[in-house]
Amino acid sequence: MSGRPSDTRTEIAIIGGGLAGGLIALALRRRHPEMQVLLIERGKALGGNHRWSWFDSDLDAEGQALLAGFRKVEWADYEVRFPTYRRRLRSGYNSLASTDFDSGLRRELGGEAIMTGAEVAALDGDGVDLASGTRISARAVIDCRSFAPSPNLAGGWQVFMGRHLRTPAPHGVERPIVMDASVRQHDGYRFVYTLPLGANELFVEDTYYNDTPELDRSALSSRIDTYCRAQGWDGEILGGETGVLPVLTGGDFGAYRSEGRIEDVAAAGARGGFVHPLTSYTLPIAVATALAIAEDAELPGEQLAAFVDARARRHWRATKFYRRLGRMLFDAAEPDRRYRIFERFYRLPKPLIERFYAARSTRADRIRILCGKPPVPVHRALAALAGRGKPLTR
Repeated sequence: MSGRPSDTRTEIAIIGGGLAGGLIALALRRRHPEMQVLLIERGKALGGNHRWSWFDSDLDAEGQALLAGFRKVEWADYEVRFPTYRRRLRSGYNSLASTDFDSGLRRELGGEAIMTGAEVAALDGDGVDLASGTRISARAVIDCRSFAPSPNLAGGWQVFMGRHLRTPAPHGVERPIVMDASVRQHDGYRFVYTLPLGANELFVEDTYYNDTPELDRSALSSRIDTYCRAQGWDGEILGGETGVLPVLTGGDFGAYRSEGRIEDVAAAGARGGFVHPLTSYTLPIAVATALAIAEDAELPGEQLAAFVDARARRHWRATKFYRRLGRMLFDAAEPDRRYRIFERFYRLPKPLIERFYAARSTRADRIRILCGKPPVPVHRALAALAGRGKPLTR
């Protein structure tokens, strides 16, 4: 952490330098270059250790402009694989690594707008207290820290382990395999996600839709080894990542917001409920939220907090459909047969699939997704929709 006086002041303090917090800081810099913004992150780097991907169609021109300064990998199409078929979809697909996110933010924001290695002890509507004893006063405070599990929410978990691999010879993978569910299932929906980052570089991630948040590193690492051997991939491991993300299927969002509410502090990112309930696909939502906050950033702190809260509640209402699908996935489908839901889904038209991931499904999309022979027993689907789901607690 760079040296600062024991007390300092900024206009907007953003707590959490992950995707949501970083994009809000960037959008503020672009919209209000004269505004003092401080991005506070407890880790050594911004963005943590993650990779975010998105379709070209997820972002409008303003959203694309916000991400234009980051180094990213781009492809013209991608592939999915299931036990009964494979499909290639021609659609622009992009991926951003957290290391490039960190370097891009530092380049655009400058050192004075970023504080890393800073543990937050407390925050309120007037500022932030750091564990070091520093007090940072602010006109507005935005909390973008990680999602906090809560008994007021219901759902399951997306558990994953990724590996960055350099192969001794060209691997021959031409396009992303965003979902290979032809692999053996293990007590939940399992698929492997592969990105060809270069002629000799791959990112391979093993992902599970599980009822519990347990992450068995040894088992997942062994399964990645097995998958890579089957594909003929070996070589040097350059790095990796692991994660546990919530899959929301229901709950009392008002109670959740009240439970974690800090008066006059805006809550954004996953903590604020700005996620895709079913896929945990966050980048389009994070971009839209960042641009909206930048638009009204000159509001007093308490009004900005109310604005973000109202936006979160609208997002919760607008994504009800995806939570219902998630309930059928977790509560109606047998764990080892959950893949059938996605296997059926990926036979649908490409524009529908893209709108689904961006959480912008039309009424016609929803009807199309639900029509036809259901991939789960009808009686179990009805029981799942009538139930409350499992509390989303660790």
